[in-house]
Amino acid sequence: MAETVVITTRDLEPAVRLRDAFREEGFDVELLTAGERIRDVVDPVLVVLTGALEEKQARRLAREAFEMDRLPVIGLFADAADATLDARRRLGLAEALVKPVDPHEAARIGKRLILRRRLREVTGIVGETEAMIETLERVVQIAPVSSTVLITGESGTGKERVARGIHALSPRRSRPFVPASVAALPETLLESELFGHERGAFTGAIAQRKGLFELADRGTLFLDEIGELPMSTQIKLLRVLEEREFMRIGGEEPITVDVRIIAATNQELRQLVEIGRFRRDLYYRLNVLAITLSPLRDRQEDIPLLVEHFIRESAREHSRTPVAVSPEAMRLLREYPWPGNVRELRNLVESMVVLAPGSVVRPEDIPGEIRDRTGRSGLPAHLPRFDETTTVAAAPELEFIFRTLIQLRMDVEDLRTRFHEYRELHPEFGRQAAFPFPLQPAAIVPPPAALVSRPTAIEEVELAEPDADEEDVIVYRPGMTLADVERAAITATLRAKKGNRRKAAEALGMGERTLYRKIKDYAIAL
Repeated sequence: MAETVVITTRDLEPAVRLRDAFREEGFDVELLTAGERIRDVVDPVLVVLTGALEEKQARRLAREAFEMDRLPVIGLFADAADATLDARRRLGLAEALVKPVDPHEAARIGKRLILRRRLREVTGIVGETEAMIETLERVVQIAPVSSTVLITGESGTGKERVARGIHALSPRRSRPFVPASVAALPETLLESELFGHERGAFTGAIAQRKGLFELADRGTLFLDEIGELPMSTQIKLLRVLEEREFMRIGGEEPITVDVRIIAATNQELRQLVEIGRFRRDLYYRLNVLAITLSPLRDRQEDIPLLVEHFIRESAREHSRTPVAVSPEAMRLLREYPWPGNVRELRNLVESMVVLAPGSVVRPEDIPGEIRDRTGRSGLPAHLPRFDETTTVAAAPELEFIFRTLIQLRMDVEDLRTRFHEYRELHPEFGRQAAFPFPLQPAAIVPPPAALVSRPTAIEEVELAEPDADEEDVIVYRPGMTLADVERAAITATLRAKKGNRRKAAEALGMGERTLYRKIKDYAIAL
């Protein structure tokens, strides 16, 4: 069934020319006369108001389009001075054009609006801010081609949803979309997962297995966390991108594939290139078309729309009645910085739908860490702020800060190691090139006296062998180096996770490969 574009006949001359242009684009067209309703049209996807936009009839149709799951509306203005941004917002228009209009250009604009709405339906991407509209337009533009795409953005901003949208609007939509997280695949199995293996290629290879590239043939392969890809695998990926062929592990015959690669990362790949952890040629090969997703804190105007969308989604999923959010509660949600971005907001809304005591969510129903958002301290909202009223009950928050400081130390030391490795490989820089970040810890402001009386406060903990019933306690004594504390933290976490390195790496907030190296460096016995 063809999709239908609804055009009003308030100004008949442009209405007829627009009808012919939209039909050339493959749409059905319904001319709407005075008194008729959009709801009576079969499968409407776009509304074009040809004139008298300030009159009651046009306003009624625009409101009806909004109620019909936000159908996009194009308005034709008689004067450019009237086609202001304020007028567009007041009338609920997606686009404003000034008469006389080029009907073919208007049809192309309308088609982009229809594709943008279809993209929202397929992926669940919601937003009306300029940043989101620009992202959706970018997806619509690049979806029809087969070039490689690099999506960057913080964790939780929806990189996989954007990748699925690109695939859904592309000519490959009927072929597989295969997602894979590089960080979730152990390095020893990564090449086998990507390229497959032949029977007997290594111990445990009891049968031939196709890799992700073969499974995604003529479709799309989404490689998330591409910055975690080992250097040896980067070389092989580059060859596949350039030659469109590869060999399974243990294989002798090249396999040709037609796969579109969409890569994503929350890291700055250019920095990884500069320190030698990511190949420059692979970076340029991946970064043919780029999309950068804005964090939720930079598009707060979208939060009410996202909350409304997630309420409907969660209510349907859990068979609950949709709740409303009071203006005071919505204000708290808009002002919170959302370090976890859209993923964090979706999880919160789901909990509100399931746990809300009434039909309206009020400020007291919102978790305390969101109500007590970031203050003048400049710390992220999920970290505590200390003042004279802080009591020893804040010890768990102190432990969290302590672990964060340890992780920062790990990251800096890892960067230093990479820096020295890079300097060794590039003697032209000379030995005088120094690592730019000092490794001596800066002075730490002690916590209030109320916290010092607690034996678990940072200043008073001792490093000692844990008791049998307190194996998960990390004890610190003044004078210990951060390397000693780091070793104790890794040892305690491995013990708590019963030697499971993957779970320990997740708990410590580091990659598995980094954890393996730390275990070797510190000679930690398992």
